[in-house]
Amino acid sequence: MTGVTAGATGDGRQGWRAAAEAALYGPGGFYRRPEGPAGHFRTSVHASPLFARAVAALLCRVDEALDRPAALGFVDMAAGRGELVTGVLAALPAEVAARTRAYAVEIADRPDGLDHRIEWRSEPPAGLTGLLFANEWLDNVPVEVVETDRAGVPRRVLVRADGTERLGEPVAGAEAAWLERWWPLTGEEGLRAEIGLPRDTAWASAVSCVERGLAVAVDYAHTADTRPPFGTLTGFREGRETAPVPDGSCDITAHVALDACTLPGGRVLRQRDALHALGVAGARPPLTLASTDPAAYVRALASAGEATELTAPGGLGDFGWLVQPVGIPDPLAGTAADER
Repeated sequence: MTGVTAGATGDGRQGWRAAAEAALYGPGGFYRRPEGPAGHFRTSVHASPLFARAVAALLCRVDEALDRPAALGFVDMAAGRGELVTGVLAALPAEVAARTRAYAVEIADRPDGLDHRIEWRSEPPAGLTGLLFANEWLDNVPVEVVETDRAGVPRRVLVRADGTERLGEPVAGAEAAWLERWWPLTGEEGLRAEIGLPRDTAWASAVSCVERGLAVAVDYAHTADTRPPFGTLTGFREGRETAPVPDGSCDITAHVALDACTLPGGRVLRQRDALHALGVAGARPPLTLASTDPAAYVRALASAGEATELTAPGGLGDFGWLVQPVGIPDPLAGTAADER
């Protein structure tokens, strides 16, 4: 994460980008807490080990596209406490795992007991040959929030640590250009948007670390045709959605304009389509298995339920996957693009 100049006003208010940066990543910030993200919200990684197995399958496809290099890299961006990278290593075939160099990128300290094969870093390594996977990272890259005033002019929203807001100066420069290109607001008063420019920059920087291979960002997302009129800024605390208050007590997140982040050659898929292509399906096991092998039937039924959760419309299945090949064919070629 790059630093953000606070620029606080005399009454303690500042733009949401600076406020969220301090609340999430500053000293004592939300993401430096020992319980980690899993203590407050449930991602696909926490929902089922099937997700890590699917990512492992994707890494194997990347490995094949790279002609099985001697050293295959896997980067888990915003790794939390290393749950995804741990699951991926466990799911890989032994021959692939032996060649895999695994990296967990996270600002928090390395957790005790993490697999010694995982290198813990604050930034992704340069010159990666392999897969960089960013699950629910971009939604926590802080952005400015804007709201239209009575004249329909988009103005920066200023916020105090207790969450109270007021409108500040009109948006200008590169932020105004981004807003006009990716999230134009009509002249109606009270419309809100989140300016995704820092996320575009963060994603481009992450992709630049991949010399050959694939970069994937998975997140809550919207595209040009589905921008919400009042924005998506919200908070999460102890598994519940809550008002976003930039005091370090809760996660602060906003959905990602993945179409704006997409670089040439990349595309956006829905999670359910990507996971189906990687072998995750929610089909119930045949009832005959219940009589021939009851234990196997129960396991298969549980797995089907987990697959359904990961791919369900209106839930995790609607997440966007931004797939960005670098110097290789798209390993998910043939999977339908997101046409929201």
